[in-house]
Amino acid sequence: MTPQVIGAKAFRVPPTLSRTSKPLHRASALLLAAVAVSGCSWFGGSSPERGQTGFVSGFLGGAAAEEPRAALVAREVLSAGGSATDAAVAGAFALTATLPSRAGIGGGGACLVYERQPGTTQAILFEAGPRSTLPPNTDRPAAIPMMARGLFALHTRGGRLRFEELVRPAEDLARGNAVSRSLANDLAAVAAPLLADPQARAIFGAPGGGPLGEGAQLVQRDLAVTLTAIRTTGPGDLYQGSLARRLEETSRMAGGGLTVEELRAGQARLVAADALRIGNDTANFLPGGIDGGVQRAFQALQAGQPPATSGVGAGASTGLVTFDRDGNAVTCAFSMNNLFGTGRVAPGTGVVLAAAPGQGSVRAAPLSVMLIQNTNLRAFRLAVAGSGQDAAPIAAAATALRVLRGEAPQAAIPAAAPEPGRVVAASCPRYLPGAGSECTAAADPRGSGIAVGTALR
Repeated sequence: MTPQVIGAKAFRVPPTLSRTSKPLHRASALLLAAVAVSGCSWFGGSSPERGQTGFVSGFLGGAAAEEPRAALVAREVLSAGGSATDAAVAGAFALTATLPSRAGIGGGGACLVYERQPGTTQAILFEAGPRSTLPPNTDRPAAIPMMARGLFALHTRGGRLRFEELVRPAEDLARGNAVSRSLANDLAAVAAPLLADPQARAIFGAPGGGPLGEGAQLVQRDLAVTLTAIRTTGPGDLYQGSLARRLEETSRMAGGGLTVEELRAGQARLVAADALRIGNDTANFLPGGIDGGVQRAFQALQAGQPPATSGVGAGASTGLVTFDRDGNAVTCAFSMNNLFGTGRVAPGTGVVLAAAPGQGSVRAAPLSVMLIQNTNLRAFRLAVAGSGQDAAPIAAAATALRVLRGEAPQAAIPAAAPEPGRVVAASCPRYLPGAGSECTAAADPRGSGIAVGTALR
């Protein structure tokens, strides 16, 4: 049994983790080395018990994300005996610290979660919410922040580890982590408007001017304090407690205009996924078109027709997929609706405020995910998550179709996903549980993410 990155060529490295065949940037390589050192783990100890890295040996499952540390955190959770749901929650919280341009406490997202028992897939919807009314002097309307509440709801669907354990890695990353290539690219794209905000400039600005570059140290002390509050008092404090009152005050200072009443009313929704029969399998989609049309694109491609696109610029997003050895799986997309949302930070909280959809030219990002299971076998087959504005739905649908037709994810993704589309995926062609050694995961080779896990040899 050899730990390896799945869905990519494996190299022999220290015995807990390995890397993809695509060279990682220096910051991620250093993180890999640090986590590989004995005892250096978010979920570890010298004598592994459930909740400690190394509790599970052999086949763990896997994870893929568009930012390397989120995937590594998710893998640590799987190694500690966590479920696919636990891994997705921890990986998503990690993204709020390592890729705040696309995922944040001030934003939201949506997930499809497959639980082998009872053998069904459900959708959890927690989009960065629209606003019905705006207080005076709200010049950059903030979306209702739904990330914490959504991840808490996700945890109820098959979580095994304590919720607070899954927040802690993000706290540590917020206190200091190296800027990844993914974040550096986003910072460069919106540097001028982002750094016009003094709060954002203090976090994301380089000492000599301009944005932080790849490998630079990113320190978000206020965000770490906010994450600590979420961990110790629970997500409810952000929506109806002292943290909610503080966010109301500071968001108004930043021109976002959130109110405690709106925060209290914001709810994650657990609903049935839209299902489409494909032979003996069932393909699942987010309901209500919030995925930007993945289901329509998939059906068009199945019929050999070109899928339609809106042609209107949609917001940026990022994807994450996880699966565990028992055959449970999760696929999620997260968004701030713009890169860095409103481009403003609520003072003293570290919370980057997402942009409210429907205000001015802001459009909600397509949350483009898809998950396939076999209901009769109670087995997982495929999960994909797409990003890339209006290319995201086609990227996810086209990748899924090529994988279903026999291609490995790492080959299917770049061939299927049109620019600027990016995809992360996990595939078990002979289903899971069962032929776990044939499961693969992949992150788009044109991006900066990774896929990690452990496979039997």
